[in-house]
This record gives sequence, structure tokens and C-alpha cells, in this order.
Amino acid sequence: MKIERIDTYVLKVSSRENAFYSSQDYFAERTSLLVRITCDDGTTGWGEGGQYGPPEPPASCIRDVIGPRLIGRYPAAPTAIFEEFYARTRDFGQKGAYVEALSAIDIALWDIFGKMVGQPVHALLGGAIRERVRAYGTGCYYPPDYADRPVMLDKLREEVLRIRATGVAAVKMKIGLLPIRDDIERMRLVRETLGDDVEIMADANHAYNYASAVRIGRVMEELDFRWFEEPVVPEDREGYRRLRETLDVPIAGGEAEFTRFGFRDLIGGGCIDIAQPDICAAGGFTEWKNILALATSHNIMVVPHVWGSGVAVAAALQALAIVPHAPYTARPVPLQNETMIEFDRTYNPLRDDILTQTFVLEDECLAIPTGPGLGVTVDADAVRRHCVRHETIDASS
Repeated sequence: MKIERIDTYVLKVSSRENAFYSSQDYFAERTSLLVRITCDDGTTGWGEGGQYGPPEPPASCIRDVIGPRLIGRYPAAPTAIFEEFYARTRDFGQKGAYVEALSAIDIALWDIFGKMVGQPVHALLGGAIRERVRAYGTGCYYPPDYADRPVMLDKLREEVLRIRATGVAAVKMKIGLLPIRDDIERMRLVRETLGDDVEIMADANHAYNYASAVRIGRVMEELDFRWFEEPVVPEDREGYRRLRETLDVPIAGGEAEFTRFGFRDLIGGGCIDIAQPDICAAGGFTEWKNILALATSHNIMVVPHVWGSGVAVAAALQALAIVPHAPYTARPVPLQNETMIEFDRTYNPLRDDILTQTFVLEDECLAIPTGPGLGVTVDADAVRRHCVRHETIDASS
């Protein structure tokens, strides 16, 4: 059995009628990179990368560097392939587009591996600890008319109630675009709207320096927020460490970090309470195993970042199946020592359209797919509808 063909699909969907701001950017479209690997017996595997910035750079890495060297290789060796190709590109590709490209390839190879042996990826990773995982809803971004304060607050109240009504266990809001006093008002509104019994998290997308993060973090302590995500820029390890020492609210981060080497420094440096690797960016399932081992050896909870298409959600569910309680207790306590899945509640056809299955919340949880590989089926026609650039690598490339 050999790899015969690799297809890359750059996906883009305009969502201007559902556009929003985070602290860092204006989102008027959803984008991602899907990869399909086809073997000479017809077995296919799907992977995803290219979610953070333009998907074209990781697509180019696959087309020009990684893909041609994979043709003819035995597919059911994802760990060996990752190690080899990471080593080949480490002089210039320790972070960013190359690791995202390797992540997409790695996920697709694990998907193939699972299909070859008739087992879900989580079985190959050691076996499921859970059959389903609690979901929290990401939303509460800033609308395009965020400068109109009354309108913005009304929309925020409506969105909080809508997210909660979808059946999620907790809600994560965005902060960092407005002056701190205005975001404090938004945080108080969310707590007032949801009441005291619903967990709330805040994600700043690294909008603050240490002093500003302390100021808004004190209010999170008062309002009993579950975690403070990406408070400072990812390069500011000292800022992370000082915040963790200063604030009582747990500090989360890692979506902008790559491979076990990045998380070795983030976790070993005492920077975070909750690690948030993205399987589609940090190194696929191969590096997920290593990051999980690092985190659990430091008694750190792992809650992966999830942002992309339905393939990304399926990959995260497979990964979350094997996450132990941190720390272990006879009865896991939600959001205390039990992991969760991020389930973005904003408009995203790439998440909702490209699989033949639908992710359904039941009792605040998503079920972990049990079929071979990723356990889901990609709708190739839907991929083509959202694809703006398709390239093929094969023996003739």
C-alpha cells in the first residue's frame, strides 16, 4: 500500500452578513486548507491546516516541499513521517506554515491508518477514556457596529442567550478590542444575562500587556470566570508567568504555539494552567500525543483550540477521547479537572456543510465518532463548492 496522490483544497466562504471582530482582526470570510491523501488501493484520508492566516502558504509547503516526497511512501506510519519531515524543515520551519502543513498531512495519515485497521484514531492512540465530551460555545465577538454602544450591548445580550440556547455547557466571550472599562461592562452583562450557574470564559486574543491584563483579570476573579485565555502576546512568556502568579483566575494559552518543543517551554516555564494546542496547527495527532504527555506530567489540563472545518472538529473529538482527568478523581468535575471541546457558535459553512454527518449537542455534549479513522465522511461535492484553489501532487508532479 502506497501513497499515490495528494490533493490540497484552499477553502474560502464569504460571511459578510455575519462578519465580526476579534481583538486582532475583522472576519468577513472563513478559510482553511483541506488535504486528501489517496493510496493506490483507493483508501483516502483527510486532514486540515491553514486556519490561522491565509491557507495558501501551508498549501504551498505541501505542493512544493512535502507532497512530492510523500508519493510512493507507506501511509500507515504517521509518527515516523512527521519526525522525518519536521527534521527536514526545522532549519526554517519550526513554527507557522510548515508545521500547519505537516499537521494536515499527519491527520490525513492517521485517518488512513484507522481505515486500514478498521479502528477510530482514538483507539490507535491508546483507547477512549470517554464516549462524549462536554462542549463550550465560543462567540460574543464584536459586531461591525461595535462603536454604537447601546446596539452593541443589545446584540451581545441576544447572542449570549442564543449561544446558551444551542445546548452548550459554557460560554466563551471575546474581549480586547475596546477600552478595558467597556469590556468590563460587557463582561458584567454576560454574567448578569447567564446568571451564576453558567461557566464563562474570556479570550483576549493576546490584546493586553501585563498591567492591563491584571486590571481586567481582577474583574474576572470577581465575576468567577473559569479562565482568561491568551491575555498577552504569545512571545511574552514572562508576562504569562507573572499573570499566573498574580491572578486567581486560571490562565489558558497555546493556540499560537507549535509542537512539543513550544509547549515544553510554555508549560515548563510555569506560564499556563490550561494548555490549548490546535491539532490542525501544532503538529497533528503525532504532536498531540507528545503535548498531552508534557501537560499531564505537570498536572495541566488540556483543552484544545478548535477553529476550522468539520474535519477540525472531528480531529479534536478523536484527540479528546484520550485525555485523562487532570488531576484524576473518582468523579470528574466539569471545567475543574475534565476537558471540554471548543464548539464555535458563529456562522461557519466549512464546519456545518462539508461532512455528511452533523455534530449534534446532547446533554451539553458532543459524541466522539467511533467509525474508522476520523469517524466522519467528507462530502467531496461540498468541498468543491467552497474551494477556490485545488492542486494535485502525484508521480507526475
